[in-house]
Formats: sequence, structure tokens, C-alpha cells
Amino acid sequence: MPAHKIKPNIYFVGTIDWDRRSFDELIPLPQGTTYNSYLIRGNKKTILIDTVDPSKWHELIDNLKVLQVKNIDYIIANHAEQDHSGALPYVLGDYPSAKIITNFKCKDFLQALLHIPDNRFITVKDGDTIAVGGKTFEFIFTPWAHWPDTMLTYLREDKILFTCDLFGSHIATSELYAENVPNIYEAAKRYYAEIMMPFRINIRNHVKRIEGLNIKLIAPSHGPIYRQPSFILDAYKVWISNNVKNEVIIAFVSMHGSTRKMVEYLVDSLIKRDITVKPFNLTKTDIGELAMALVDAATIVIASPTVLVGAHRPKAKFAAIIGSYGWSGRMADQIKDILSGLRLEILDPIIVRGLPKQDDFKALDKLADEIKKKHRELGVIDKVI
Repeated sequence: MPAHKIKPNIYFVGTIDWDRRSFDELIPLPQGTTYNSYLIRGNKKTILIDTVDPSKWHELIDNLKVLQVKNIDYIIANHAEQDHSGALPYVLGDYPSAKIITNFKCKDFLQALLHIPDNRFITVKDGDTIAVGGKTFEFIFTPWAHWPDTMLTYLREDKILFTCDLFGSHIATSELYAENVPNIYEAAKRYYAEIMMPFRINIRNHVKRIEGLNIKLIAPSHGPIYRQPSFILDAYKVWISNNVKNEVIIAFVSMHGSTRKMVEYLVDSLIKRDITVKPFNLTKTDIGELAMALVDAATIVIASPTVLVGAHRPKAKFAAIIGSYGWSGRMADQIKDILSGLRLEILDPIIVRGLPKQDDFKALDKLADEIKKKHRELGVIDKVI
């Protein structure tokens, strides 16, 4: 995606990912996505808002070179997740005088995830403003939309709200603005359903908070820019409301057809009663389609067979848990609870914060040694001679 002028001295410098088909290894992306980054040229100061996914860092740098950007004074980081922050190390390398403006929590995450040194940061509080280069940036904290560190940046003079993930849409398009309304509505609703819906109450409060702003453009970090902010704001007000529709969602799995017969009967019965019904076979369903259906449904039905009277118990004797986290490290305890009925010896977990460091790799070596020891004790590998 080449750089585009949005307004005088304000540019889109992000990238398109036409081929990406999953996000966080969980969320289907049938239409790809974009990683939006924005450049603002003020009076003798240059500001970059967010970067791009690390796989696309070179495209961001190329856009900056095309615009003949010799110096970046500040990089505003609205959110630490790597699809927005991953190119930061490359930008900081090419523009060594740049300082990152962000909140304390986002700074903490960026240091854990990208090992950025402390002296590169300037931290702001909720409601703070910074005036640089004749531009005034106001920072609006929006925690849990959808990480605890997220914030919005409002450019007062140009009335642009840079919203990072909020109001985004996963859609790879060469159109800079949201003009194809039905297509964008569907993509934005899918994005909300997959990513934002768990934080509906928080987002409701955030939307109320920005209603007093004079917004001419909403510039998210995924998908096109909204030249008619009311389009996406009105959609969100419906999605985050408590209002539901006369719809039933049936999520089901059937092994030998018995549960399916029940589902089919229930579907027909509901239709006869003038109730909209949407069945989803979980072995075949696009989870994004299911998530979108859940936004409006008044009732959810779970239909499942019973598999061999209960949990399957593997022969394994030991279990180990490894992984990383950004803000909450409870994953190990949760998995231990799930495994508690399987009569396994659970080895000491290795849970690291952010990108693993050298000591974390040493801990993995110790885990490998412990596994080898346990296997020796079982007699499944040769003993030391």
C-alpha cells in the first residue's frame, strides 16, 4: 500500500496483508487485513502514530522514504500488540532520535515484548495533551478495548480520532475510505464480534466518553478510514446495547446423527413459530460467522453428544506447561485445573512475560533435563551407564 495523503501534512503510511488468513492463530481472516500507521508533519516536528506488523516493517519504512521523512520526533503507541508495535524496533533503528509516547501500561508491555530501552519512552496519563509542531494530541485511555493498555489519540486541530483496534475491520482493501458500506459493515461487525464483544460493557463506556468530541475522521489501525464517523459509531451503539433480536443460535456437534436429528427438529419447530434460527455445526463452522450471530441473538442452544461417558484419560504420566503472557499470567493455573482429573504429575511450569530471555531458555533446558530424568525413572529410556 503506497502512502496516501489524508489531509494536508497527514498521511496513511500503513500496509495491506492480502494473504493473511488467521489472527492470533485463532481468528479466521477470510478477507485479509491492513496494518494502519499514520504520519503527521507539524511545524518542524514529525509524529508517527502506531506502526505495523513486524512482517511488513520494510513496507512502512519504504513509505516513509517515499515521503522523504528525514527525522521522526515522536511515535505514539496506542497499543502494544505486535500487529501495531512489531515494526517499532525497525523504525527506532532508522530514526534513532525518536521518542515513544504512550501510557505506563503500554510502555511496560512494549519493554516486555520488544525489549525497548527505558530512555526511548515518554509516558502520558489519561486526558493528557501534548502540543508539538503546532498540533495538539489528546490521549484518551480505553482499557480493555481489547487489551488493558489501549488508548485513543485525538488530533484536535484536524478533528481526527486515531482509535487503534477500536472501530477496526479485518479487510484487505486498496480503498482508503469506508465507501463500500455493506461490505465494510459486515467486516466491522465480524471484527467487533470476534475481538471486542467480550468487552462490551467497557466499550459502551468508551463510546459514551468520545461522544463529546468533534470528530471528522475516525482512523483505526485495521481497515479503512471513516469519513462519516456516525456510520461506525451508530453501528457500535447497536452492537454494545442490551437489545437483542428474535433469533436463536444453535451450536452443535453430532457423532452418529442423534443430536443432529434433535437439532433439525428444533430448527423446524422454531421456524414454525416465526423465530429466526441459525444452526452452526462446530466441526465445520467459521467461528467468525458464529461470533457475528451471537451479537444479536436472544437465545443460545448448545447441542452435544456424550463421548464415552466422560473425559478421555491418556496413558501419559507427566505434563508440563510452558508459555508467555502480556498482562495476566494465570494460564498455568487454569490448565492445571483442567488436567487435575487426569492423574498426571505436573512438572514445574515455565511461564515468561513477553519475549523469552536467556534465563528463560535455560529454564527450558532444565525442564528437558527433568523430563529425561522422569523417563529414566519409568524405564522408557536407557539408564546412565
